[in-house]
Amino acid sequence: MDGDGEAFVALVEPHLAGARRLIRAAIGDSADVDDALQEGLLAAWRGLERYDPTRSFGPWLLQVVLNAARDLARRERVRRTEEIPATLATPAAGPDVLADRALLRARLRQALATLPERQRVAVTLFDAEGYSHAEIARILGVPEGTVRSDVFHARRALRRLLGEGDDA
Repeated sequence: MDGDGEAFVALVEPHLAGARRLIRAAIGDSADVDDALQEGLLAAWRGLERYDPTRSFGPWLLQVVLNAARDLARRERVRRTEEIPATLATPAAGPDVLADRALLRARLRQALATLPERQRVAVTLFDAEGYSHAEIARILGVPEGTVRSDVFHARRALRRLLGEGDDA
């Protein structure tokens, strides 16, 4: 045939319906039937030099098409994934999140250590412990305005030290 496309089509056309049924039987009634048929015909075209013209063309073609369909189905099974049900997902943070948190805690401890004591205590009581400015003022024995100022300056310094910019 010397690679003549029209001759190949003429040879293949009488076997297309049978090839389609064979593929459907092999891989099931799926949307992959047409893809598998196309893969099989392409494989037959490429492997035409292996065809022995003394034998019947139909069985050879069906064997090539079937092998291509099986290969395609095998590749699809390998690629196919299933979503993990939410019931199997762990509510705990993963190792990546735990490592990020530990790193942030270490950086925060370092940054807090650079602040003056009153600012460090004021921002810790306000942001971490949830005390009000008035309560912190009573604890530290300073005016409430001083606590507000200490928290403001401590936060600004922490943003700068932690690399989050200076918003003030």
